[in-house]
Amino acid sequence: MDIEARIKRRRRRDGEPRLILEYESLSPVTHISEPVDRGPVLERLLDYLDPVFDGNLPPNAYVYGPKGSGKSAVVTALFSHLTRLLAERNAAIYTTTRAQSAISPAFVYVDARETTSEFAFYHAVLDALVEESVPEHGIGTETLKSRLHQSLGGSRTGVVVAIDHLGEPGNITEAEFVDLFAGLPSNVSWLAIGRALPSETVLTEYTAESIQVEPYQRQMLVDVLMTRASVGLAQQGLDHRAARTIAEWADGDAHDALAALFGAAETATAAGHDSIDTADLDAGIDAVPRPSVSLGRVLALPANRQRVLRRLLELNDDERSSVQEASEHISQTVDLSSTTVKRILYELAESGITRRVTIEEAEGKGRPPSRLEPRFPTVVFKRLFELNGGRE
Repeated sequence: MDIEARIKRRRRRDGEPRLILEYESLSPVTHISEPVDRGPVLERLLDYLDPVFDGNLPPNAYVYGPKGSGKSAVVTALFSHLTRLLAERNAAIYTTTRAQSAISPAFVYVDARETTSEFAFYHAVLDALVEESVPEHGIGTETLKSRLHQSLGGSRTGVVVAIDHLGEPGNITEAEFVDLFAGLPSNVSWLAIGRALPSETVLTEYTAESIQVEPYQRQMLVDVLMTRASVGLAQQGLDHRAARTIAEWADGDAHDALAALFGAAETATAAGHDSIDTADLDAGIDAVPRPSVSLGRVLALPANRQRVLRRLLELNDDERSSVQEASEHISQTVDLSSTTVKRILYELAESGITRRVTIEEAEGKGRPPSRLEPRFPTVVFKRLFELNGGRE
């Protein structure tokens, strides 16, 4: 933990004893600026990006690995540092020459969870490259593409675009991304990020290199948990024994490990504990389904779908004994009709956010009803939903 983090930690003290000091540090969807124990992956990425230090574009590449292995954390941190450091280098040279254009490529990170259309993709890339704000309405896709070509037309170095979470349900597919990329200028290369093996994706037909990210080893995951807890929790809020228990259960998945830690901290706070005990730990682990859907997918859903999910979690067993029953109850607390809520619930189940469980009935004929069970960490979602302003 650096000096600035230590100072902020002391400034948060307000005289009231608190276990949770900062939710962001505990959140599975938060990426810190210095990822823990991912040095070898960073080195491989830097090897791939080495041409940029001579003012050239690297070839296309594919980064792959399982959920929770730190792919997004490493790439976002690396792109952030490269953008800052190379921008300083370009500015220094420009100040000296007064005429020379940037000598290093730009870096753009795009999340496929939030850019699910052709328009959204080109808008995200252009908005990251230009200083002025790019309008989201009143402008067509072809206009965006034209402005992208104009923006990059005078650049001899171009841009490296990282496109994350390809291949997830509801996102643009790998094949669609290849088509979208064809609409970009020639001085653009891409770094695709997904979970599929190189042999299972069309992306590797267009890449020169595949970079694998392995799951976290157990001690590495302990380090991740202790690093996050050192900022997000009070001193001695999490001991190494508890961290080892979570790491062993999570089996290399940092997302699920952090979700369990977050849930355990919430449980301990509700019980008035000043540290996480065994019961809190068990509750935090039990609140994370396995396999678990990434919370990033859930929080990227449109606001009305998140509200429906939040209301679904408030229903008791009888109220969500069937999709129809749940729809009627939820529609009473959100500004949506029962029919619309029912359609949303079925869409969430089809995308894997929830799971339909058939209820076998002893009496009656016809197709048995089904209830919906969440496939994501519900305790973390509830709290992040409220922190994001979702409480009504």
